[in-house]
Amino acid sequence: MSGDAAGLGKGRATAFVLPALVLITVFLIFPALWTIYLGLTDYRLTGLSAANPRIVGLDNYTGALGDPRFRTSLWLTLLYVGGSAIVGQAGLGFALAWILRSRTGAVSRLVEGVVLLSWILPSTVVGFLWFALLDRDDGTLNALLHTPGFAWLLDHPLLSIIVFNVWRGTAFSMMLYSAALENVPPSHLETARLADAGVPQQLRDVVFPRIRRHVLTNLLLISLWTFNDFTPFVLTGGGPEGRSEILPVYVYRVALRDGELGVGAAISFLILLINLVFALAYLRLLRGRNGRREIAAAGGPHT
Repeated sequence: MSGDAAGLGKGRATAFVLPALVLITVFLIFPALWTIYLGLTDYRLTGLSAANPRIVGLDNYTGALGDPRFRTSLWLTLLYVGGSAIVGQAGLGFALAWILRSRTGAVSRLVEGVVLLSWILPSTVVGFLWFALLDRDDGTLNALLHTPGFAWLLDHPLLSIIVFNVWRGTAFSMMLYSAALENVPPSHLETARLADAGVPQQLRDVVFPRIRRHVLTNLLLISLWTFNDFTPFVLTGGGPEGRSEILPVYVYRVALRDGELGVGAAISFLILLINLVFALAYLRLLRGRNGRREIAAAGGPHT
């Protein structure tokens, strides 16, 4: 009876898990395997290669890695992630959460509402709104600054999409840090203030040790989201002269505009590998911090 009961329990567990496994296979595993396969072929949207693609091995990967456009696009993407996600969203999000943590009233609710509104609006809608804001001829920003004809998107395309993404994505970091700061005991902050500790010392000695996991989790998520963000295409289209052509836009141009689906699939797989490097680096930092904390709690390493 016990064996039958165990078998019945396993069967029920499998029945519950099976739909999730099917969805994961259909929407994650199969597309990933198909992308890997396409990256090994010369598949195109049109022409003979569309009807009869040939296996070309690693030629697409070596060609992409040797393409100056790919290396430039990768560098622009790293600048975009560093400026808009790591420095912009994480920094501004924490600053807003820290300032608003103990404040109530109309001003606090207004700030939170504006920040959240920028996050919940569809990305394409926000992109077109910012295009109207930064337009050279009829842009709202030029009208406010009395600088008619100043081409923000043409003269400073990378900076424009960085500021745009900071404004659009700061709300997530603000909400995560607001929840994390609730785990910091007010008595600890009060003790630090009584000891004449300034705000930088309070953050270093009291706040960040308690919210380190939240910080690393936030950095991981917003870095991956920003690295794969296609919305800046609405503002600049990757131009002018490729000065804002981040990797998602570069893949779009290679795969869909130029029709080289095989090359585009290879580049997409390279982007996946870069994302894995980001994720593993953050997870290693997180585990390293946890490991050192456990050693310290146990009384230090034993010899």
